[in-house]
Amino acid sequence: MRRRYVAIAVLVSLLLIGTVAALPGGRALVVADAETGDQYLTVPVEDGTTVALEYMHSVEKTRVYDEYTVRGDHLEMTRMEFESFGWGLPSGANVTREDGVYVFDPPGNYTRVTVSPGDVAGHKLHVGAETYDLVARTNGRSVHLYVTQRSAFGAAKDQLNT
Repeated sequence: MRRRYVAIAVLVSLLLIGTVAALPGGRALVVADAETGDQYLTVPVEDGTTVALEYMHSVEKTRVYDEYTVRGDHLEMTRMEFESFGWGLPSGANVTREDGVYVFDPPGNYTRVTVSPGDVAGHKLHVGAETYDLVARTNGRSVHLYVTQRSAFGAAKDQLNT
């Protein structure tokens, strides 16, 4: 009889754990290796969270800031700032000048943004109020940034790790 109660308790526990693991726990921005898929960083986000890449243009040696806003399961590019025109920068775009930098509201919604962090560029990733050294975190390996749904179990695990 006692074995039966233990078996029932174990079964109920497994069902509860499975249910909690399947419940949605919000969204997260993931930084994953472009080749292997290994995750370097997982940061909780919600609609409206700002995600930005900041780096030094390799030819112009001037700052570039690419800003995205989390919109559901994608990243909407909402702002680009740069200090000079050069290779890879939007020379034909309708830019304004604010505080000494060119500002552009580029079009684009992305389910994945690919970045190749480098020592010369010194890529930084801003997620909300937090800043991460993307070069150090990834050892300079190319990465994909994307928004994913987290389970409640994953969200709880993230809370325990902070």
